[in-house]
Amino acid sequence: MHQAIEWGKQFRINNKKWLSDRTFSMWIEAPDIARAFRPGQFVIVRINELGERIPLTIAGVDDSKTQILLVVQAVGYTTQAMGQLNNSDYLMDIVGPLGRPVEIHKYSDPILAVAGGVGAAPILPQLKAYREAGNEIITVLGAKTADQLLLVDELQKVSHQLHITTDDGSSGRKGLVTEVVLDLLDKGLKPAHMIAIGPPIMMKFTCELAVRSGVPVMASLNPIMVDGTGMCGGCRVTVGDKTYFACVDGPDFDGSQVNWNEMMSRLGTYSAQEKQVLEHNCKIGLGRTI
Repeated sequence: MHQAIEWGKQFRINNKKWLSDRTFSMWIEAPDIARAFRPGQFVIVRINELGERIPLTIAGVDDSKTQILLVVQAVGYTTQAMGQLNNSDYLMDIVGPLGRPVEIHKYSDPILAVAGGVGAAPILPQLKAYREAGNEIITVLGAKTADQLLLVDELQKVSHQLHITTDDGSSGRKGLVTEVVLDLLDKGLKPAHMIAIGPPIMMKFTCELAVRSGVPVMASLNPIMVDGTGMCGGCRVTVGDKTYFACVDGPDFDGSQVNWNEMMSRLGTYSAQEKQVLEHNCKIGLGRTI
């Protein structure tokens, strides 16, 4: 017999850590999701009964397959409120795993992975799977400053080469990840496959470099998302000459075919409302629900 679980007392937070000044990780007890998870998939989370639904990529699963790892950047109201939760607190509900898993293949040439900021989290399980399949992994990891570099040790373990860049030069090479990618390609690296996950502008230019070099490239898209089932249409993106819903058709797509300008424009659809909500609730305290 299954033990009855009190509503809202299922998804317990364990081992929460702040990774930078505004990014934290937390392990969540979610055995059904952990067992079903495949690299590339995500969950939608609510922190309380009145909270908005936010999509978060699963960054890993523990060895016992009872917990999932979430890495969250506290930039909006809900993610900031989530940052105030502590170990032994609970998330109200989690739906997932959602989205299409990435297809893992064995290639004769290396895989070049490019991660920016919190893109380190969703790229990690993909690289683990590629490494386990026998691939050579070359990773370029970037952030604005050394303090904002995420999962460096974890990515080092799964990568045969790890190149680090920061905008200010406080760690690794000073500059953008695309500069390292360009250097590697110009010096003769011929990857069989490229992966780009991070800020949309970073993914756009990384994909352009891949196209120029004739390398297939996949990018994980992060459009506005609400229900995660393809019903609301908020996550629609144009890939090639077709419209797709990132929550059910992705989130990974052929980066050479993505209409990046359209996607980035749509990301700002609710920026004014988000700013208003955040400013209002900051005045009265993030303890309130929205």
